Amino acid sequence: MNKDRVIPLIVAAALFMENMDATVIATSLPAIAADIGTSPLTLKLAITSYLLSLAVFIPASGWTADRFGARTVFSIAIAVFMVGSIGCALSSSITDFVIARIVQGIGGAMMTPVGRLVLLRSIDKSALVGAMAWVTVPALIGPVIGPPLGGFITTYFSWHWIFLINIPIGLIGIVMALRYIDPIRSDHLEKFDLWGLVLAGIGVAGIAFGLSVAGLNLLPWTVVTALIGVGAIAMTLYVFHSRRVPAPVLDFSLLRLTTLRSSLVGGFLFRLGIGALPFLLPLLMQIGFGLSPFHSGLVTFASAVGAIGMKTLAARIIRTFGFRNIMTVNAVVSSVFLAACALFTPGTPLLLIMIILVVGGFFRSLQFTAINTVAYAEVEQAQMSRATTLVSVGQQLAISAGVAIGAFSVETTMALRHVTELSAGDFGPAFVVVAVLAALSAYFFWQMPDDAGHEISGRKAIAIASKKGVAAAATKAASEETQDARDQRLG
Repeated sequence: MNKDRVIPLIVAAALFMENMDATVIATSLPAIAADIGTSPLTLKLAITSYLLSLAVFIPASGWTADRFGARTVFSIAIAVFMVGSIGCALSSSITDFVIARIVQGIGGAMMTPVGRLVLLRSIDKSALVGAMAWVTVPALIGPVIGPPLGGFITTYFSWHWIFLINIPIGLIGIVMALRYIDPIRSDHLEKFDLWGLVLAGIGVAGIAFGLSVAGLNLLPWTVVTALIGVGAIAMTLYVFHSRRVPAPVLDFSLLRLTTLRSSLVGGFLFRLGIGALPFLLPLLMQIGFGLSPFHSGLVTFASAVGAIGMKTLAARIIRTFGFRNIMTVNAVVSSVFLAACALFTPGTPLLLIMIILVVGGFFRSLQFTAINTVAYAEVEQAQMSRATTLVSVGQQLAISAGVAIGAFSVETTMALRHVTELSAGDFGPAFVVVAVLAALSAYFFWQMPDDAGHEISGRKAIAIASKKGVAAAATKAASEETQDARDQRLG
């Protein structure tokens, strides 16, 4: 088999398992809570504990992959995630369930950044756009199909199967990883930054967890503010600490690379807006339009169809127009389709809603592919593990902040309208707010040089060929002009 095709599918399958599992649990909370003897609100601890575990352990993923090998760590991460999944299915109390979710979070924290590292170290840069296109699919369709799948399994089977279906997927992933992924280790093993991990873990966990629960009425605002404040203080201390150590767990010096900085900052804003979509859209469909969770999921699945449809075209589009042009224009186009959701009303035909979601999903998927790929255009192999860790932390914070901003926008609209019952009219302003934030990312993408990522996209070869064509045309014109001059002299 062609490794350039198999390895992206292996990584994508593992990331799909992690992304879907993070959202599939949402619609099944009432059934799980009733079965283990607790309330759905208390069981929200299962979601937040997972997010905390992710935030704490992601910074350690880069060094771990360098020390033990990306293939080994990736395979172990899948196994740890499977153990956590079995623990969730066997849980009989809230304590058991939370512990199992923490174990899942440890596995998930390693799977995402190390999965990308496997890809970056196994695939030639010239084939990276096509490979990354498939790896971005899980992040797009996992949150979309997770809720309806969770509702379907819980309704017609049992909530336990939500977690047990991960076992065969995980086993296949481990076997395929050990067979097709080379055991590559870093040649530049550095000392582990323990104090940096502690500070970064507290910082990322405090900010991500605080933003995740902000606006959801799970905790008092004083507690939420304290969490974000402690996280911000810890991250500030970490920044000072990172300047004094040779190999920090989060290497902010990589931000000197133009493409990585633009991808991280611009990507943060874009994800901030787009990350709110899987949170806002199902609520609009179910609470605003009165659809069941299952039928709501069938409608929102349209965006996943658009995302998958784009994958065969991504590499060709980016190669033709270049990263900077595509990312700048497409950020605005994607934001327009996101803002269009504000126009949805109970009277809007479902077919029109699905068309907008399909086309919007196409452009969002193209943007994520470009963002995730160009980030590594200037990164040397020795820095890849630190780069994937930094990018993963940024993504985690952006998604958490996106949900918080979406929830806060809805609550603000309700307060301004002096209503207490959530309705379809309360969602429109939230879609506009997150769309504007996503559109602002275009400014940072435009800051990249015109030839950003050409060695990855293959556009460099096109440019060279074009220049040769222009030179040939100029030579021909000059030759014809000389011939004309000779003819005039002869005449």
